[in-house]
Amino acid sequence: MRILVVGAGATGGAFGTLLQEAARDVTYLVRPRKQEVLSRDGLRFVSPAGDRTHAVKTITAPDASGAFDLILITVKATAFDGVVSEIGAFVGPETAIIPILNGMAHVDRLEQQYPGQVLGGLARIVATLDGDVVRQQVPLTSLMVGGLNGNPVPPEVSEALNVPAVDFSVVDDVRGALWDKWAFIAAAGIVNCLFRAPVGRIIEAGGQSRILKAISETEAVAAAAGHPVSDAAHAQAVGILTEPGSAFTSSLYRDLSAGLPSEAEHILGDLARRARGLNVPTPLLDLTLIQVRAGLQL
Repeated sequence: MRILVVGAGATGGAFGTLLQEAARDVTYLVRPRKQEVLSRDGLRFVSPAGDRTHAVKTITAPDASGAFDLILITVKATAFDGVVSEIGAFVGPETAIIPILNGMAHVDRLEQQYPGQVLGGLARIVATLDGDVVRQQVPLTSLMVGGLNGNPVPPEVSEALNVPAVDFSVVDDVRGALWDKWAFIAAAGIVNCLFRAPVGRIIEAGGQSRILKAISETEAVAAAAGHPVSDAAHAQAVGILTEPGSAFTSSLYRDLSAGLPSEAEHILGDLARRARGLNVPTPLLDLTLIQVRAGLQL
């Protein structure tokens, strides 16, 4: 299959490299500046398995490369709107599109634009972009894919993504899995951004009951939307967000702390909007949004 990876950041660069190393036909859709860097230096990926640099194929939005068989969208939500307007030239009637982002708004939009062609995708990887170098901190590298409306995952898509270095699986309820993750990252965002500290310090300050309330709020929205959080996901959220002495902070909190563009509206704002539509009270979520929208300096 011809695979187009949209974005060559931490997630796209990592999964794209692992697919390329398994002899998959991978091309990256990137901005012109990034294309210059990748054309000159290649894509360097540093992981627990080693440090390597590969020459890669790249295109930019104006390029006419025809339709791809599979498109993986790996950009952050802040870049998603621009991406949606650019990928049309690369989508054919049989193209499968797998967005790997947080939240659900992107899924709704893509399904409207490309009905029947969108699959749910959920990646687990701890990686960052250090300059132009993709660095993976821990060996965990998994990718779950599933149909969103009863449509099966095409076997050729599964075959293309099932490579030795990735723990790949096809799941029946990928929408539920996406809601599980969304409820957790929203709760983590509330906890860290509202109290402006890592989990351990919040607990030391007497905040554990508020942490549990934040988890309850986000999970209540998921349940009202028809996707109750699984017992395993709930237990994991409680374990991570109530661990004494933990230095855990959410990626949203880290982005805000660094003054970087954040996914606050995509993760928290969209959840609050859905909560209002479902008549689910979310006081801690609402307070967090006020702080973030008012330009909170963390």
